[in-house]
Formats: sequence, C-alpha cells, structure tokens
Amino acid sequence: MKARGGLFKLNNAYANNGSVLARGFTVMRSHTTATTAAAASTSSPLFALYNTRGYALPTEATVVRYESNGRPDNVLKVQKEKIPAVKQGEVLVGIIAAPINPADINMIEGVYPIGPKAPAVPGNEGVAEVLAVGDGVSDLSVGDWVIPAAPGFGTWRTHAVAPSKDLLKVRKTLQPEYIASLSVNPCTAYRLLEDFAQLKSGDVIIQNGANGAVGQAVIQLAALRGIKTINIIRERPNYDNTVERMKAYGGYIVAPEVLLGTPEYRRLVSDLPAPRLALNCVGGTSATEIARTLGQDGVLVTYGGMSRKPVQLPTSLFIFKNISSKGSTTHNTHHNTQHTHHTHHTNFRFLAE
Repeated sequence: MKARGGLFKLNNAYANNGSVLARGFTVMRSHTTATTAAAASTSSPLFALYNTRGYALPTEATVVRYESNGRPDNVLKVQKEKIPAVKQGEVLVGIIAAPINPADINMIEGVYPIGPKAPAVPGNEGVAEVLAVGDGVSDLSVGDWVIPAAPGFGTWRTHAVAPSKDLLKVRKTLQPEYIASLSVNPCTAYRLLEDFAQLKSGDVIIQNGANGAVGQAVIQLAALRGIKTINIIRERPNYDNTVERMKAYGGYIVAPEVLLGTPEYRRLVSDLPAPRLALNCVGGTSATEIARTLGQDGVLVTYGGMSRKPVQLPTSLFIFKNISSKGSTTHNTHHNTQHTHHTHHTNFRFLAE
C-alpha cells in the first residue's frame, strides 16, 4: 500500500503537505534510548523513570494544542506538558509518526461535525511505541508498536499515556509512516468497497478525487479483487505523471474531470459495463456527473466534499435507474467502541497482509 500525505516524521523533517502545521513540532526518537528531541535539547535532565528494559523515560512531552477553533496557523501552539503517571491498565507510548489529514484540519477549524472539542490535541491516527506498561496490562509489552483504536486520540505529540484498550498492537512489518497512515484512508477505502455493493471480479466502479489518499487505496484494493476502476481527476501540473502512477497502482481508466458526459468519454468506456458503485469525495457537478454514469440500481456514496459544493442529483436517476445515494465516514462508529475495535482489527490485518 502506498502512503501519501503530510507526516510528522522521525528525522526532523516532514513530507508533502506538512507546511505550517509541522513548524516547530518534529519528532526525533531513538529506539535504543527512547529519548525525544525535546529531552535531548533541554539543559536539565528529564529522566526520572525507567521502563522494563532499563531505558530512561521522559517526564515531559511536547504537544501541539489548540485552545479554540480557527485557522491552524492561528490557533495551533507547541507546548510542553508533564507526562502523567502510568496507572493500572495504562501504557506510556512515544509517537513515531502521525499524518496530517483533511479531517484533522477541519476539526481544528471547528467545521467537522464530530471529534474532540477545544481545547484539544489534534491528530486522529499515527503509530507509537510502547515505552512503559502499568499493572494489569497483559496485551501489550514494552517495545510493541501500536495504533489508536478509534479517532480523536490526539497523536500530534511526542508522548501520551492511554488505557491499553484504546490501542491496537501492530506488527513491525511495514515502514512506520505506512502504518501511521493505515487507520483512516485505506480503512475508508476498504469499507467503501465492502459496505455498499456486492462487488465481484469484473465489476466496474467510478470515483472522483481518485488521486487522493482514499482514491489511491481504492484503486489498489479493487485491483486485488479484479474490480475495474474508472478514476476521475482534475488536470493539474504533472497530470501525465499522475496518470502513469495511478495506472501503475492498478487503475483501469484514468481520465480528466472535463471528459465526463462527453462523446469521447462514452467511447472510452464503451467496452465496459456501467459502474455499480460511484465514490464521491468532491461534490458539486463532479458528483452529479459520476452519478449519471451508474447502471441500474447503482449506488453513489459520498465520503467527502472537497469542493464544498452540495451534491445535486437529477430526479430521473432515481426514477428510471433506481439509484441510491448514501454517505460514509470511518467515524460513524466512533460512539461504539467495541464495533470500532473490531472494524480496525479487521481492516488493519487485511491491509497489512
């Protein structure tokens, strides 16, 4: 699975769209000493505790926090906070890597319907190493890698203390930045393909925003199942390179958004059955046009609205094609911890293997 998107990384750098969000907050951790950049740079020692391997543990964490909602570059602050004692059933973790997702930005801005209320530490996903375990913890050990079991963990920090039940152990078989990015976008892609249509090999789906993180995961997961994808993207600089990359991932057709509804598009897909599933993360006319391509009883699933324009569908699609229009988010099960644990366990095992 290819991972993309901004990332707080190990080596005092960040990838792609980190920009202002990562300014002043980069994580540098050593697996042999379990120290942090914050601890290494201070003039006074922060080491008062030791874990079961004899590594010194910091008593202070560096966190990114917002006290009120607003533009990230206006409200995010880098702060120090004391690490609380590890109580029974809890573990201390050191964050290895944490991505930046659009939902994270929306939560900071206060325009996302769900998620932690300010003041809060942003970051819904990431990967961490267990540095210490409290009494009664049997499912995790020092040195294990873990990911949050549910959104809203607050991963934009160097360390956190949390109940072990709120974390899922993962194998160290992938690069940390890949593991850090598995919980949201690839899991969204997996559920989109599983929950809304009974797809089989040879079926066709169409998606807009196909060069986004979810779209790229959809391409790869669909290709594994023999499902053909029609991938709609905007024509931007490096368009040809983007098309080449997406086809390398397994995309069957990659086409510009302006082609939808034209005779040229109809010729392009003339040898394919009509899509059974349309995945929309854009909204506006883009959503309308991919819905028009659906076959009888097709399903339009909206999981994003990057254009911030409403989804508008012709009445004829409902009357004559009997299409349905639904919404999806990985946060739908946020209130159901048991369901969330099961979903993440299933998704991660499939994706990691």
